[in-house]
Amino acid sequence: MSGDREPRPPATRLFIYGTLKHGGENHRWLAGQTCLGPARTVPGFTLYSLGNYPGLVADPRDADGVAGELWQVDAGCLARLDELEGLAEGLYLRQPVALAAPPGITAAETYFYARDLAGRTQLGSHWPV
Repeated sequence: MSGDREPRPPATRLFIYGTLKHGGENHRWLAGQTCLGPARTVPGFTLYSLGNYPGLVADPRDADGVAGELWQVDAGCLARLDELEGLAEGLYLRQPVALAAPPGITAAETYFYARDLAGRTQLGSHWPV
């Protein structure tokens, strides 16, 4: 049929916690995407300072989880973010993370830091922007 459109690929829910958040230096990378609001991981995750940006890692000692924002991003944006986050270089891995908030959403994709943490400062649950 001449009026049919190609189906749009599904959007991805993405938990962000650092420089992509509102007010962060890389927030512009989310232009045109949908913010679903504040979010928090379940306990068991923490942030480390990597200089000008944070890295999220699993930490079974954590009791608070990590605070951030939940976004719905399209495939094009996700590909650009994967490049920004250095997936091809092994800097980060994009994987699911369990969420405690917002209510009704139990998981999203996020970027986990994938390199050595020796000499890095643990920050806890929040990256200020």
